[in-house]
Amino acid sequence: QVQLVESGGGLVQAGGSLRLSCAASGRTFGSAAMGWFRQAPGKERDFVAVISWSGGSTYYANSVKGRFTISRDNAKNTVYLQMNSLKPEDTAVYYCAAAWAAWTRATMTSPSGFNSWGQGAQVTVSS
Repeated sequence: QVQLVESGGGLVQAGGSLRLSCAASGRTFGSAAMGWFRQAPGKERDFVAVISWSGGSTYYANSVKGRFTISRDNAKNTVYLQMNSLKPEDTAVYYCAAAWAAWTRATMTSPSGFNSWGQGAQVTVSS
């Protein structure tokens, strides 16, 4: 297991950019797929993006494809989410998560496929 801590959230105007970081502690970070999810008030936690343990494979939700980029630096035990062209509907608490399950689209896009979670970072996009 790993401990995950998100940072980089905040308030930004529509069209702006933010970069979220997720710092991990624990020796198993390098073997984990890392994902980002988000949850708006009164809504379910939704998949945003995922990256394989090597960084060689990524997958995005349609709603963020072309605007968000997930990356990782295993030497720094950190995963990032670069968010560009932000929209008010991107407003949510963003969570990073780690998974050691088999890499399939079903497991890597569902919260149930992930084992460890951060505490979340608020992202607010004003219109």
